[in-house]
Amino acid sequence: MKKSIILSAFICLVTLCSIQAQETNSLTVTVSNIKTQKGTIMIGLYKDENTFLDKVFKAQKTDANSTSVTVTFKNIPAGEYGISLFHDKDENGELNTNFIGIPSEPYAFSNNAKGMFGPAKWGRC
Repeated sequence: MKKSIILSAFICLVTLCSIQAQETNSLTVTVSNIKTQKGTIMIGLYKDENTFLDKVFKAQKTDANSTSVTVTFKNIPAGEYGISLFHDKDENGELNTNFIGIPSEPYAFSNNAKGMFGPAKWGRC
């Protein structure tokens, strides 16, 4: 696995607000240790184990123009979430892989979870 992206304070910046008895939640994601300041950071937020890495609940992208970037997901229901991301260096909108399917662009998961012979599992993210 590539270790060129380290997620710091990945889920610890969840801010809960209450506006007129309606709960509104925000989740702030900080991606640090970005090695190359070109391309796009693609971030997917997943809301349950059954759809993890298959169906994105919410997604954001941001330019990789610094060694650290921050995005905020707004208006999300309270709950547990998993995050996956990759650094789309060539901006083709896809995670590039080699001939046997191993990612050739940097990627990461919430909680710095690592996979064994595949992507990280929901319980670790």
